[in-house]
Amino acid sequence: MIPFRAIARVHVEAREVTVELSAPAGAEPSVHRIEEVSAAAAAAFADAVNVLLPAPVEDVDGSALVEVRTFTRTWLQRFRRTLGRVLLGCLGGVLALSVTNAVAGDGPTTVTGALFVAALGALAVVGIGLGAVCVVPWLHETRRRRYGVTVIAEQADGQGTYRYTDGSGTVRAFSHPSPAPSLQACYDPRDPSDVLVLQDRSSRLIDIALGSCFLLAGLGGIAAVVGLVAMTILGRPLLQP
Repeated sequence: MIPFRAIARVHVEAREVTVELSAPAGAEPSVHRIEEVSAAAAAAFADAVNVLLPAPVEDVDGSALVEVRTFTRTWLQRFRRTLGRVLLGCLGGVLALSVTNAVAGDGPTTVTGALFVAALGALAVVGIGLGAVCVVPWLHETRRRRYGVTVIAEQADGQGTYRYTDGSGTVRAFSHPSPAPSLQACYDPRDPSDVLVLQDRSSRLIDIALGSCFLLAGLGGIAAVVGLVAMTILGRPLLQP
C-alpha cells in the first residue's frame, strides 16, 4: 500500500505506470512500476493522482511509508489446504472400506457392521486431522525458530492488523486475531512475506501433547477399521448374530 504522502509523482509511458516516491534532498527516489495495463486507463490514473497530490514535503522518505501486504498463501495456509484434501481422501477410503465390509459380510449384522466401520473410521480420520493440526505446525515452528528471522510485529490500524519490518527495510503487514499490542513473529528469509506468529512455551507443550494423543488414537482407529474389514473378508466378522 502506497499512501498519498509517499508519492512524489506518477509517470506514464505507453502501458507502464511508474510511481515515483518522495525522497530526501540528494537521495535517489524509489519507484514502483505497474506494467501491462491499458494505456488509456494508465493515463487517466496518472492524471487523477497527480492532481490530488499534496504539495511535496522536503526530507520525507516515501519508501519508509510504503506498506507491503501479500496475498499469496503462507506455509500454514498451504498446509491447512493440503490437509483438508488429504482428510477428504481418507474419508473416501473409509467409505470404500465400509462398502467392502458390507459386500463381504453375510447375515443380519452386515449393515450394522458396515455402519460401525464407517463411524469408527470417520472418528479416526478426525483424530488424525486434529493431531496433524497440532503437531505439524509445531514442527514447522521449531524449524522456523532455528532458521528464520524473529521480529516484533506491532499492532496497527486497529485490532487484527500487525506490521513488521524485514531485513531489506520493507514494512509488511499481516492479519492475526490476537488483541495484543505486539506479537513475536518469525519470517522466512527466503520469502519475508511468509510470516509465522510464535507461540509461547506452554501453548507449544499443550499442542504437542494433545496432538500426539489425537494422532495415536486416530492411527489406532484406522488400524482397527482395517482389522475389522479383514476379519469380515476372512469370514470371521466381529459382529455376529
